[in-house]
This record gives sequence, structure tokens and C-alpha cells, in this order.
Amino acid sequence: MELKFKALNPMIGREIPLPQFATPGSAAMDLRACIDRPVTIRAGERTVVPTGLAMALPSADYVALLFARSGLGIRKGVCLSNGVGVIDSDYRGEIGVGLVNLSQEAYTVQPGDRIAQLMVVPVERPTVSLVEDLDDTSRGSGGFGSTGR
Repeated sequence: MELKFKALNPMIGREIPLPQFATPGSAAMDLRACIDRPVTIRAGERTVVPTGLAMALPSADYVALLFARSGLGIRKGVCLSNGVGVIDSDYRGEIGVGLVNLSQEAYTVQPGDRIAQLMVVPVERPTVSLVEDLDDTSRGSGGFGSTGR
């Protein structure tokens, strides 16, 4: 599969590399902050950090998902503000990364910092139907915490 990116900022390809896999076993590519100067996110604050990139997924058979970088989330408390970002196949605008600082301390994003992970996955588009009954399972309708600790 070829994933096409368009540079929306002249820093892309010079100071800021294209998204890339950090290791041969990486499932997602790192996205970087395409900013001219540092951006500080105060405790509890949310912001959108631009990547300077737009992309074209090959077809509606794919979606791009944005995930938090585990090091930022676990060590610094900086996560995606919407949990998981969904980039639909027909979106052609700039990829922005919504970040939230859940820690008690300010966090500063530097130009070129890796701020999120981008994963491309296949999409299954099921037909939807309304039924009278669902098949039984051992869990049934047991909700939160019903499978134990």
C-alpha cells in the first residue's frame, strides 16, 4: 500500500521528517509537531498541535487512527484529547493532533517532537439490521466489572 502525504508546511522534509515507523516491528508511524516555536500545555489544558501534513488514504477500505504515544501518556500525562483520532478516507485537510495534559505540571511540546502515532487499518462496513433477539453468550448482558477483577 502507498500512503500519500502532502506537505502543508515548508518545514516538512527538511526540519521535520515524514511519518515513519520507529522500529521494524512498529505497528504505527510517529507523527511530529510542525510548529515554529514551543507550545506549552498547562495542567488540565487542551490544544491542537498541527502536523503540517495532509494525506490520502487509498480508498474507503481504510481508516487512519491516531493514538497517544505511550511514553507521553504514562510519563508525562499528555494524551489525545479525544481518546483515539479517526481520519476518514475522504478527509484531505491538515492532520491536527488534539492533546490534553492530564498531569499537574505544564508540558512543553518542542518543534519536531513526536506527539502521536498513526496506524492505517482496514475498515469493515457492515449492514445494519434490527432484530428481536440476540444470540446468547455466557456473559449475557453483564456490564462493567461483570467478568471479575
